[in-house]
Amino acid sequence: MSNLSVAEFQQVFPDIYERETAEAILEIGKLKKLKADDWMLDIGDPILYMPLLLKGQLRVLREDADGHELLIYYIRPGETCAMSLICCSGNAVSNVRAVAEEDSELLLLPIQIIDEWTTKYPSFKTFILKTYQHRFEELLNTIDGIAFHNLDDRLSQFLKQKSEKEGSELKTTHQELANQLNSSREVISRLLKQMERKGKIQMGRNKITLL
Repeated sequence: MSNLSVAEFQQVFPDIYERETAEAILEIGKLKKLKADDWMLDIGDPILYMPLLLKGQLRVLREDADGHELLIYYIRPGETCAMSLICCSGNAVSNVRAVAEEDSELLLLPIQIIDEWTTKYPSFKTFILKTYQHRFEELLNTIDGIAFHNLDDRLSQFLKQKSEKEGSELKTTHQELANQLNSSREVISRLLKQMERKGKIQMGRNKITLL
């Protein structure tokens, strides 16, 4: 059970506007805290909960047989993980990894109640449907980036997306960017140097500043 008030919860999740729904979530939700780089969920783990992110940010990744990671999407405050919703029925296991980008707090709802609540609480159903729509659009953007855009365009877009959350100064390494874009550190370093020569960014030790 969370110590959050209904007003505090609805400030983060405005789509869940019914007081009764918010009260039910706060009553049954299990509060979980993650440190930066903690794993919330790994590939192959059983799906037991639907996470509602209160603070921080998570990144959701896929991994190939060689251990290369591909960023699928971020989970930000007021959002949940669409992959956990897809796996709500049956004894499904996760096909993604969810990692904390920074210190984060979330509420975990048992997946057994999801189907019941989408019928019982209209705003909860709306929230679920909006989640599916938002994540589907993000997946399309990811596919477009892989299929239609060069890596330099994808890198530029990725840095812009990170800056929307973190500001113009991004704390990251070339290897982390390479992992998230399914590339090599050498290629990413070369592209970043090109962007720096063009005056788009300024590189420092484990940080990149967008200009």
